Amino acid sequence: MTLLLAFASGLLQAAPISLIDDGQRQVVLPGPAQRIVSLAPHITEVLFAAGAGDRIVGTVNYSDYPEAAKAIPQVGGYNQVNFERILSLNPDLIIGWYEGNSAETVEKLKLLQIPVYMSDPKTMDSISHNIRQFGMLTATENIANRAAQEYDRRRAELKHANAHKPSIRVFYQVWEDPLYTLAGGHFISDLYRLCGGVNVFADLSEASPIVSVEAIVIRNPQVMLTGGHHGKRSIDNWKEKWATWGSMDAVKHGMLFFVDQDMYTRSTPRTVDAAENLCEILDQARRVYYPGEQE
Repeated sequence: MTLLLAFASGLLQAAPISLIDDGQRQVVLPGPAQRIVSLAPHITEVLFAAGAGDRIVGTVNYSDYPEAAKAIPQVGGYNQVNFERILSLNPDLIIGWYEGNSAETVEKLKLLQIPVYMSDPKTMDSISHNIRQFGMLTATENIANRAAQEYDRRRAELKHANAHKPSIRVFYQVWEDPLYTLAGGHFISDLYRLCGGVNVFADLSEASPIVSVEAIVIRNPQVMLTGGHHGKRSIDNWKEKWATWGSMDAVKHGMLFFVDQDMYTRSTPRTVDAAENLCEILDQARRVYYPGEQE
């Protein structure tokens, strides 16, 4: 009987896993992944959230959360990787970034004879989906499902708490040369909506389009956000560059804010932390724009 149970357990462990990835490709594994190479910081972070951080044998630069991720060997950057280094790590699964990895990288991944799952969450719902999918790929479903449920619960609470507040127009600046923003193809529009915010570039289908100053002025954001780019930008210099555009509500009323760019721009469970932070910012803005309204 014991031998029979052990045999049945072995068969269960060896059962193949078949999923459809974010590129609508079928991914088949002979069993749960044990050695994973992550080709984007958000992938590394979601794997840890799904309970599979100890399966990661290689990452790319800026994979710095949680703290344990910093100790994992790197195979390059998300837009340029070292394929010899990847092969030397003997992975049984590579998880790539459909939108962020270069086209050359994506093509070369197909030649490695290693299963590849492409991650490309463009909404907050799809972040939750990725958490669950990564749990299935690694047989850590219990941890992953709990993490996804908690993420969904916190989102629902924020949505309910902010459902009837006056809307606030929001602009996020990625960088200034060229001037990038995050538009309709990025999950940040969902993040704004949780707090009663509206992405002024939500009508653009790209994730991170280049825009002009004139286009921003026309859309007249009430709140402007940016990140510090790991110390490469100061809030005073950033505000000074926008000071000449005092016709915009955000500049006129001093509603320019530095935020944690990793929380706001990486498609990970921490986006709900970003949403909590944003809701506080938008409530602050409402006290300026709608002083007679109840929050």
